[in-house]
Amino acid sequence: MQKDGKVLLIVEDDPGLQKQMRWSFDAHETLVAGDRASALALLRRHEPPVVTLDLGLPPDADGASEGLATLEQMLSLLPDTKVIVVTGNQDRANAVKAIGLGAYEFYQKPFEPQILGLVIERAFRLYALQQENRRLRETQDSPTQGIITRDPSMLKVCRSVEKVAAADATVLLIGESGTGKELLARAVHQLSPRAAKRFVAINCAAIPENLLESELFGYEKGAFTGANKQTRGKIEYADGGTFFLDEVGDLSPPLQAKLLRFIQERVLERVGGREEIPVDVRIVCATHRNLKKLIEEGLFREDLYYRLSEIVVDIPPLRERSGDPTLIAHAFMRRFAQQQGRQPMGFNQDALDAIESYRWPGNVREMENCVKRAVIMAEGSQIGAADLGIAAPDGAPEPVNLREVRDEAERKAIARVLARVEGNVADAAQLLGVSRPTLYQLISRHGLKPPGVAKPEEGA
Repeated sequence: MQKDGKVLLIVEDDPGLQKQMRWSFDAHETLVAGDRASALALLRRHEPPVVTLDLGLPPDADGASEGLATLEQMLSLLPDTKVIVVTGNQDRANAVKAIGLGAYEFYQKPFEPQILGLVIERAFRLYALQQENRRLRETQDSPTQGIITRDPSMLKVCRSVEKVAAADATVLLIGESGTGKELLARAVHQLSPRAAKRFVAINCAAIPENLLESELFGYEKGAFTGANKQTRGKIEYADGGTFFLDEVGDLSPPLQAKLLRFIQERVLERVGGREEIPVDVRIVCATHRNLKKLIEEGLFREDLYYRLSEIVVDIPPLRERSGDPTLIAHAFMRRFAQQQGRQPMGFNQDALDAIESYRWPGNVREMENCVKRAVIMAEGSQIGAADLGIAAPDGAPEPVNLREVRDEAERKAIARVLARVEGNVADAAQLLGVSRPTLYQLISRHGLKPPGVAKPEEGA
């Protein structure tokens, strides 16, 4: 019979039932394991979409259920895999526990191929549907697509923003200057039910303290010298929409108290006024400062912090985003070359090495300025490190050949695992998800020391 290419892992300690299940589901690419170690090794190597797991595996040395322990490890390795737990008549309590741990379904023995086959096919369909939905979500237009990244930590930030946008909770964005906090705040607004209303932003560090209160809350006519008419504040202008408070860590203690009262009561008083004005806004804040440290120093109110931080999003700096500096630099270069009417441009090798090794303390904002200056000042079509104003790194650059990178990562992983299992090749092969002959070949290829017991030096 021709296989359909779907990988099914069968975890069963009964050899007779193993053969029966493999024969019954031979339309799939079936893998069979009789214990936890071999099951996890096959899971790592083949990443099967569906697993049938016998909860009646023999208990471990502590008497704990081996089946439940195997289930937990499987789901920690591959959370999307659909695990169907197979139980005996006396194992119903463990089956309920398994569902609570994240198992997809449970099936009670005796084995009936037609019924279990239907459960397995449904699991395959659900897995395929979820993977397709994920691919569609990743390709759909989104306000977060304005953020240029391939880094997993930054992609996680974008997904977090998309999740929290629908809720009306306050959001606190924490990150260094220039990491794109306002861009993410706008994404929160555009993805929220308030998108049709105003997004109003104010930078607390950019406005003198004596003017900030009237900017935030507005003022009545005659409240102070120069107050010739009643004026609404930025918070009032954002009514029904989103109010973005940038650099909230720079607020003075009196303004912190007034902001806290507004967040609690959702009413404000203009400077010089007595009327309480109800305002419905969503609050999004940002800061590059450590608010918890400011609280310890008595410079920021703890009660205000907890009001502002219902949801906290940490934004990684550019230097920690793998591959993003070069990716973003190319995007800026294309944009500014078009704006300046220049022919298509490129970075020479010195410039690329400098971009990758530079720490970018000013993050994306600093890079934008550097690339814009370089596009304007470069003599030819190639931008060098000198045009960017940053130094090329000393020494040889890191390898960019994919085979070199892969070989180096492979060598480090094998060395680390061999050390962990004290040179036991069989255990190392299971952890790495390869066969023992393959591991021996890799050890030889990478010039690693053959496993064995090292003899202590004389006199040691």
